[in-house]
Amino acid sequence: MGTFQSLKHNNRLINQTGTATWPFCRASLGPGKLSSAIERMADSGNAPDSCEVTSSGRDESNSHGVAPPLLIKMINKSRWKMILGLVFFLVMAWYYISREERYIHLFSFPVQDVRMTCPRGEMEKRATLLIGNYTRDHPMFLHLNDYFWVKNRSPYELPYGTKGSEDILLRVLAITSYSVPESIQSMKCRRCAVVGNGHQLRNSSMGEAINKYDVVIRLNNAPVHGYEADVGSKTTMRLFYPESAHFDPRRENNPDTLLVLVPFKPMDFQWLEMILNDKKRVRKGFWKQPPLIWDANPEQVRILNPYFMEITAAKLLNLSMKQPRKIKQKPTTGLLAITLALHFCDLVHIAGFGYPDSANKKQTIHYYEQITLKSMAASEHNISHEALAIKRMLELGVLKNLTHF
Repeated sequence: MGTFQSLKHNNRLINQTGTATWPFCRASLGPGKLSSAIERMADSGNAPDSCEVTSSGRDESNSHGVAPPLLIKMINKSRWKMILGLVFFLVMAWYYISREERYIHLFSFPVQDVRMTCPRGEMEKRATLLIGNYTRDHPMFLHLNDYFWVKNRSPYELPYGTKGSEDILLRVLAITSYSVPESIQSMKCRRCAVVGNGHQLRNSSMGEAINKYDVVIRLNNAPVHGYEADVGSKTTMRLFYPESAHFDPRRENNPDTLLVLVPFKPMDFQWLEMILNDKKRVRKGFWKQPPLIWDANPEQVRILNPYFMEITAAKLLNLSMKQPRKIKQKPTTGLLAITLALHFCDLVHIAGFGYPDSANKKQTIHYYEQITLKSMAASEHNISHEALAIKRMLELGVLKNLTHF
């Protein structure tokens, strides 16, 4: 043993990488037989002067097929590592699959299955339970002919009617249009997605699903460019008012997108006339400065019928049409868009609706900007009341939700 240890100590047998350093042994015996020879030297304590291996030793090694103990240990360790790795992989695969199934069950639905059948007539039946005197006879957009001869007198002022705004409205209707594109009007079944601006859409990957709907309704200045994976890229119509028109009409919409003005006050008509006719801008009369330059095609602009604002306020929120000026409440554009869809579509799904809990002061309310609930404090919207209205619609099956609410 002393001889073997001496040789090992002098690095004549094994170099620092564990490889045999006897060149003549490597050449004559080969790597496998050299290892066997070294092991026998370690057992006997004698180092041979040559690399001869007896035939009996070779026969014994070949007949019994005994692997070196070190190799056996390595195989055992590798086997356990492989088993543990496989178990870990299976557990993680099960977790992600179960999580995905749970998510789909709670917050989403199979879009492809919904599109295979057309639930015509179902919307009217369910909406009747929600909205008294429900009808689809009212036009979606205001028409010049209805006002030219004062045919359509409204009992309410804006935003629930046009009383007192007929003159400016006539001028605006003369430079805009009112028709619904034939490609949409002629559909036997209109499947609609109303896309809100809520924080739930951030990192939702809902874009592809949203693009599959026949009609996609968007709100105010919510951007599409740069957010396509989460919110989609299709926009059939976009509801807005002057103060929320801070978006590029061409960049954030499709060429055939309808830009639908939601008039809250007479000044909204005046702003649109100034923009489309390039008249002198008026800066007063708005709670927030609207854009002074707005590159929109007049042929794509529509004026929403105030009837739908009236139905939203009176039927869904139970608001009086004659509220005292100091406590006036108005529906949000989002709830208005849902009401519009209920009167136009055969199937309505929503995404990106709902506000954070009032106790959560840091959660942003939109998917594209960092404002919180604090910004809603001075608004004329009762978001808690609207949340209850949407929940009721979901319970009645009038709507389906694509994101958590």
